[in-house]
Amino acid sequence: MDLLAAQPELVEGSDGVRIATTVIGDGPPLLLLHGYPEMRAMWREVAPALAERFTVVATDLRGYGESDVPRGEVYSKRAMAADQLEVMTRLGFDSFFVAGHDRGARVGHRMALDAPDRVRSLGVIDIVPTLHMFDHVDRAMATSYFHWFFLGLGAGLPEDLIRAAPERWLRSRFEGRWSVRDPLPPEVFDRYLACFLRDGVIEATCADYRAAASTDLEHDRSDASAGRALSVPVLALWGADGYVGRNFDVLGVWRAFAPDVEGHAIQADHYLPEEAPEATAKALGHFFERCAATGMVDAR
Repeated sequence: MDLLAAQPELVEGSDGVRIATTVIGDGPPLLLLHGYPEMRAMWREVAPALAERFTVVATDLRGYGESDVPRGEVYSKRAMAADQLEVMTRLGFDSFFVAGHDRGARVGHRMALDAPDRVRSLGVIDIVPTLHMFDHVDRAMATSYFHWFFLGLGAGLPEDLIRAAPERWLRSRFEGRWSVRDPLPPEVFDRYLACFLRDGVIEATCADYRAAASTDLEHDRSDASAGRALSVPVLALWGADGYVGRNFDVLGVWRAFAPDVEGHAIQADHYLPEEAPEATAKALGHFFERCAATGMVDAR
């Protein structure tokens, strides 16, 4: 199935929010979560390879892609994770694997903390935990990740500025962040732009970043104070040429948040599933196959 062309099923998530969902393949269930400013089609070259061994569920986060766009400050990672948990329930999966890139990895992190009985192992792509990022802001972080602070501003300022030149803004999120492959094909960028221009999406995605700097941090600090860590196996992948790979001991950071962590760099910048799809699919497949061999989840 072509994730770029596929019409999604709208599956009800938390609080009635409908989540755009595409299901392909057969085997143990594996949920794939995208990043900013994308949608489930970012997995278009990874999902088919994984679908040979897994039932792949690719979704759009609330406020992104073709999912519903609820109004207001309802974009905490806990709320976004609740959507995905409900989708998997409605699809008949009591337990499953999760892999996320960028924002999707942060949602997956929260899912695994809140529902370790359901998320049986986790793949995170090109991130370190949000709490660690905010606790280690320096010039390099503020320069490379300036959008964290820009999008998190209130009073509608980022929304107004982005709406003045949405295509230019969207291109800026991709340009200069590819190291071994050309940027997005025109038809892929056009799909991302069409979804980004849907009513309310710009506001929703800004609310996502506001939540990261407020509500999400409160949840993360509460977990840290209580000594809560991830109890599931974690695979961390990152781009060798990207900001995360250049500036963090990725495995060392994650091991402060989870006792069972493995992973490695992939020759790419930030958008690993699109820039290095074969290597990304191979790494995810090997990790989740080993997890499945332990009987962590049941096939559909």
